Amino acid sequence: MDVSLTLWVLTILGLVALIAVDFFIGRKPHDVSIKEAGIWTVVWIVLAVLFGVGLLVAGESQASGEFFAGFITEKSLSVDNLFVFVLIMAKFSVPSHLQQRVLLVGVLIALVLRAIFIAAGAAIIASFSWVFYIFGAFLIYTAWKLIQEARSDEEEDEFEENRLLKSIEKKFGVADKYHGTKLFIRVNGKRVLTPLMVVMLAIGTTDVLFALDSIPAIFGLTQDPYIVFTANAFALMGLRQLYFLIGGLLRKLVHLSYGLSVILGFIGVKLVLHALHESGVHVPEISIPFSLAVICGVLIITTITSLIASKKQEQREAEQSAAAAETDSAGKDSAGKDSAEKDSIGA
Repeated sequence: MDVSLTLWVLTILGLVALIAVDFFIGRKPHDVSIKEAGIWTVVWIVLAVLFGVGLLVAGESQASGEFFAGFITEKSLSVDNLFVFVLIMAKFSVPSHLQQRVLLVGVLIALVLRAIFIAAGAAIIASFSWVFYIFGAFLIYTAWKLIQEARSDEEEDEFEENRLLKSIEKKFGVADKYHGTKLFIRVNGKRVLTPLMVVMLAIGTTDVLFALDSIPAIFGLTQDPYIVFTANAFALMGLRQLYFLIGGLLRKLVHLSYGLSVILGFIGVKLVLHALHESGVHVPEISIPFSLAVICGVLIITTITSLIASKKQEQREAEQSAAAAETDSAGKDSAGKDSAEKDSIGA
């Protein structure tokens, strides 16, 4: 797309306006209901769809397809982020009524940092076409790592703070408890961080690690910085509501890592083929419609198989609990009979 500076400014102002509305509505700390989370999740998805359709109506059919492929990919990768967000919330014991504020500011930090990543990635790609080989190889490696982690059956039970976060805490100090929505307070005349500020930074900076695979992944679908940025923005801004909407469902998506590994591996192969094509090698290139079909198909299959597997696991656990209860009950009855017989003999 030939994106003018005016369009960039209008897009950013539009996103800022949407964020301001979102912040104004949820400015008062409160427990987010399923209804509220559901409404806002639908709102952000509808806005993303309208944006993609708007590109199509404007005559940018390829850009529209690239946006939808990028948005769906980033959204699915963002769901994986939610597992870590749950660990962070538990690590810092964030009160439920403050969690929506933490996620809003944390996601904003992540969006700014991702914008920097996107600008850097676009500049590198414009200057060095061979970087597609690196991106492709990295995504294929990441896909393999995801499969290895999924097969290990090991769950990460605790969030480990990164070095940047530890250095910030050491430099400024951290208060021993939450103080409402305050980010800084004074203790003995010294300005220190509140735990709320620390957890916001944890959410924002941790997302940068996820950007290491999501940014190359979307550059494998489109090299247009405008599409990359808008797809990331719409995917991230609906993440806060999605956290509250499917928080309980996350544990049931047992095959999500396998699905994401397939998607990342597929895009990695697509990037390598594109790099070969750019080098003058005659190889087939994967089209955006085909990419979109593969991504959607993998996510649908992964979700269905995850829910089926989770239901079977729940049934097995229920049967085991029932069997254990029967064994315990039988043991108590036997003990009661033996006691009664002893009492009878003694009498």
